[in-house]
Amino acid sequence: MSLIDFPDPRLATFDGIVAVGGKLTPENLLRAYRAGIFPWPIDRWLPWFCPDERAILEFKDLHFSRSLRKAQRNAGFRFTIDAAFPQVIHNCATVARAHEPGTWIDREIIRAYTELHAVGRAHSVETWRGNQLVGGLYGVDAGGAFAGESMFYLEPNASKLALLHLIEHLAARGAEWIDAQVMTPHMLALGAREIPRVEFLDKLAQTQARGLRLFD
Repeated sequence: MSLIDFPDPRLATFDGIVAVGGKLTPENLLRAYRAGIFPWPIDRWLPWFCPDERAILEFKDLHFSRSLRKAQRNAGFRFTIDAAFPQVIHNCATVARAHEPGTWIDREIIRAYTELHAVGRAHSVETWRGNQLVGGLYGVDAGGAFAGESMFYLEPNASKLALLHLIEHLAARGAEWIDAQVMTPHMLALGAREIPRVEFLDKLAQTQARGLRLFD
């Protein structure tokens, strides 16, 4: 089965790299996320990371701007969960982002996370304009804690409102925060903050112990 024997992420020293190599299988991905580790391909290398500083968004700190509230009321979007995972991850890989010349979401990542979705562990949120997919995001259920991976939009606010829809869904299931992994201007504007790796791993373990069921 080629399971990766991940070392304790608390011992990661060089840029938060815990391991390098191995196969992108659902089993390895699940073992990684449950341990607070995620893959981030670089060229032909496959490093597995647990950064020194971890970005999280606690729902109590969510900053809901006036313009975003207005967009939520007036945009006319429809939202779904797990209705179009392959399309969402494909768009996350191909839709251009400002200030980002490329993407880490290659064919192997798409294959691996689509397989993870097929076994009920990777999830997507979709934003629709009528029957057209105009935004969305995907991530992984790490044992009761959601780890966000990537998002895209084809219309203004389509990805932000998908995230807000996800937060409302998770909060209704008892969740209190999401793992944003690495800080971005978008997540910072929404109220995310960075915490030390050890604090994150403790928080992850405490959340997993609650036995939350985030998705049906």
